[in-house]
Amino acid sequence: MQPFLQLVAHDLYTKIGNDLSRTVLVFPNKRTNLFFNEYLAEESDQPIWSPAAMSISDLLQKLSIQKAGDPIRLVCELYKVFKEETGSRETLDDFYFWGELLISDFDDVDKNMVDADKLFSNLQDLKNLMDDYEFLDEEQEEAIRQFFQNFSIERRTELKEKFISLWDKLGIIYHRYRENLAELGIAYEGMLYRNVIEQLDTDRLKYDKYVFVGFNVLNKVEKEFFQKLQKAGKAMFYWDYDLFYTQRISKHEAGEFIKRNLIDFPNELPESYFDIFRKPKKIRYISASTENAQARFLFSQTAQMGSEKENAIVLCNEALLLPVLHSIPQDVQNVNITMGFPLAQTPVYSFINAAMELQTNGYRPDTGRFTYEAVSKILKHPYTRQLSDHATRLERELTKTNRFYPLPSELKKDDFLTILFTPQSNIRELCDYLLRLIKSISILYRKEGEYDDIFNQLYRESIFQSHLKINRLYSLIESGELSVRTDTLKRLITKVLTASNIPFHGEPAIGLQIMGVLETRNLDFRNLIMLSLNEGQLPKAGGESSFIPYNLRKAFGMTTIEHKNAVYAYYFYRLIQRAENITLLYNTSSDGLNRGEESRFMLQLLVEGPHEITREYLEAGQSPQNTLEIQIEKTPEILRRLYRAYDTAQPESVILSPSALNTYLDCRLRFYYRYVAGLKTPDEVSAEIDSALFGTIFHLSAQLAYTDLTANGKMIQREDLERLLRDEIKLQGYVDQAFKQELFKVAPEEKPEYNGVQLINSKVIVSYLKQLLRNDLQYTPFEMVAMEKKVSEKITIQTALGPLTLRLGGTIDRMDAKEGTLRIVDYKTGGSPKIPANIEQLFTPSETRPNYIFQTFLYAAIMSRKQPLMVAPALLYIHRAASESYSPVIEMGEPRKPKIPVNNFAFFEDEFRERLQALLEEIFDEKEPFTQTEDIKKCAYCDFKAMCKR
Repeated sequence: MQPFLQLVAHDLYTKIGNDLSRTVLVFPNKRTNLFFNEYLAEESDQPIWSPAAMSISDLLQKLSIQKAGDPIRLVCELYKVFKEETGSRETLDDFYFWGELLISDFDDVDKNMVDADKLFSNLQDLKNLMDDYEFLDEEQEEAIRQFFQNFSIERRTELKEKFISLWDKLGIIYHRYRENLAELGIAYEGMLYRNVIEQLDTDRLKYDKYVFVGFNVLNKVEKEFFQKLQKAGKAMFYWDYDLFYTQRISKHEAGEFIKRNLIDFPNELPESYFDIFRKPKKIRYISASTENAQARFLFSQTAQMGSEKENAIVLCNEALLLPVLHSIPQDVQNVNITMGFPLAQTPVYSFINAAMELQTNGYRPDTGRFTYEAVSKILKHPYTRQLSDHATRLERELTKTNRFYPLPSELKKDDFLTILFTPQSNIRELCDYLLRLIKSISILYRKEGEYDDIFNQLYRESIFQSHLKINRLYSLIESGELSVRTDTLKRLITKVLTASNIPFHGEPAIGLQIMGVLETRNLDFRNLIMLSLNEGQLPKAGGESSFIPYNLRKAFGMTTIEHKNAVYAYYFYRLIQRAENITLLYNTSSDGLNRGEESRFMLQLLVEGPHEITREYLEAGQSPQNTLEIQIEKTPEILRRLYRAYDTAQPESVILSPSALNTYLDCRLRFYYRYVAGLKTPDEVSAEIDSALFGTIFHLSAQLAYTDLTANGKMIQREDLERLLRDEIKLQGYVDQAFKQELFKVAPEEKPEYNGVQLINSKVIVSYLKQLLRNDLQYTPFEMVAMEKKVSEKITIQTALGPLTLRLGGTIDRMDAKEGTLRIVDYKTGGSPKIPANIEQLFTPSETRPNYIFQTFLYAAIMSRKQPLMVAPALLYIHRAASESYSPVIEMGEPRKPKIPVNNFAFFEDEFRERLQALLEEIFDEKEPFTQTEDIKKCAYCDFKAMCKR
């Protein structure tokens, strides 16, 4: 294999000789020159004058009297012109991102030397004068005709009106904008290029020979530049192509532009050098189920690829850089990475992002409070924890106390946290704030002896780059050029930082090359591996947005999606034409933007290519995991813990609650984890209101309402409830107070800060509270005996170690009395009423076991022995209590048989206590292990399901 650059070096040396000092090589990118110089040095055994080398962009910028403008300043300048010409009141915030779009269109207009007056002329004039456009060829005329077929000027809509009114102004905006930039001595790239070409004097050029190497698609500026130098006898052209896609297949997209270039600017190299694609090649297509699988597989191939220098790994999806870097084995000595490391994947970027989020969406200026999510995110960041000793403790404290909206004063525990949690009110302050934070972080990397650490070097450079970019924005704000809202500044900073890369330093011409598709231009490798060769990655998906409709772009010879597809086709075929071992990998999964489809170029090569292609499939080795049954035997140590927890003789014993007994009946192992081993889920603050919290807030709201109603006596009268039902403000007040206490954890006098979902929940709870009061209207008059009352009872059971006394109990939602009956009421805000067949069913583990009834019966059993009234357990399902015939009385009975209402618990107490005694003795029986439930549905919402692997 003879690389293209080697052919160019040999030919150039043969034609010009040793002294290339008056020659300049112009490449599509800078990287090519490094490889070219190596080949040029091989041509002579004596020292030679090396030619100058630069990219086309650098050359045109050197020939320009104007400087390339800062992208942000360019948009700000365009905004001034836009406002003056349209009289629009649109803010820079709203204009900014479509202003970039407009500059992109102007850039394309200039690079293709379009007559802007004709393009941006009044659409009616454009239609009327279409016949006068002599500069249009047949295809372009057809494109304009097509545009007016699809865009009827006569049939107006509001959207068309807006488009036409702006279009009519674009010509004036274009010219005024260019004039203003010229006065400032700056330009966008297309303007700069066009000005150079329009003012170019070939006699005053610095070099005798301009050698253009490896170009493909030329815009009009580049074409005219080539023509002027060609006419002056100062140009040489080297085109890289293959007869396969320029001649053998007549209309191949890869050869579409190169064929025109070969006619207009003849190649210095003979055609015989470019019939190499048909030479033998080993081509493999490999499908992989994920992106990362490709990276893992990659280096199992490099061992068989010979010399590192002849190998290249091309990433069509540059996001694969990190997985590829992590997959490099120890035996690969030299690696050259042409892409920079994304700044967006460094800790400083995530820190800046968290800080901006804290100061924008995370701060409420109306209340002067931060949100927990934003505070927690930045407190958990490694940089915050390194710079503040209080960060970890503060984050834990906020979580524990459920501080949903902390005040800045609560967070300023030391100097760094004081800087971090000082609210910033405008964009100048926000920029200054970020720069101060970056300076604080830089202190972490100033320690001696850490300069050799590769990660420290990378992170130090990322801090420098971030400071540079934000400082540039700060300068624009200081000068008054940039005046936007803080949320727009946040988007701008994010955009600038995500577009930044940290370059890797090394010897580019040595070692295995890891590169993006654009970096491969003009380079050839014997062994080639391309990753993520998917449709949408190569060619890149979708065209860029534009104000100029597609048919008008086509008519005026501007860049279209076909241009871009042809460019990528050329990159692909040119890259593989000299390679001998080609491995093309693609991802078959259709996650996110990836459609799981191989690139069209792979299919095209399969159909049209002269080579045999093998298909292989990359599969991850999978071994199904067997989940072992978990069984905890009651060892002496576990029994000791059990006794220590519940034996009333122990000083630290606790009450055995109905919830604990229900847990045991549902799953013995869960009972062990929660009530014996003492495992708990970690505390977390969440804006979400789950069913448990919803129930807690409702319970407290009901308690607050009835506390007020019983302030002057325990009897509840009908008129009391009717009066309260009419007072919407009071009812909402009870719910607000409950929210403040249970969710927001703020003082009673503070106003609750509801988000959308919380507000909906608040309104639902108010409606439930009304429903409760309406239901109680039917029951009046009655005496409210107690609310949220803690009750307990001592029970002695027989165990292998002798008698054991336990305390059973919990909190009863409500007890009321009427006509000699004490009603034990348990509120339920979810679920459906169940009817147990008998008492035995309450103690038999099953999916349909009525656990709420078990709890209410246990409380009924306790209260039967504590007072003389008849006890009636009741379950009040608030969300089902709307009908007047609704009764909270619990019923029992076999299916399809008459049901018995439990109006007097005395009839069921003996059997209930007998079975309760047996249950307690089973829990403390050393022969009964803690086992997993057989009902897998119970595991769905279990806190410990990850431990059981169910």
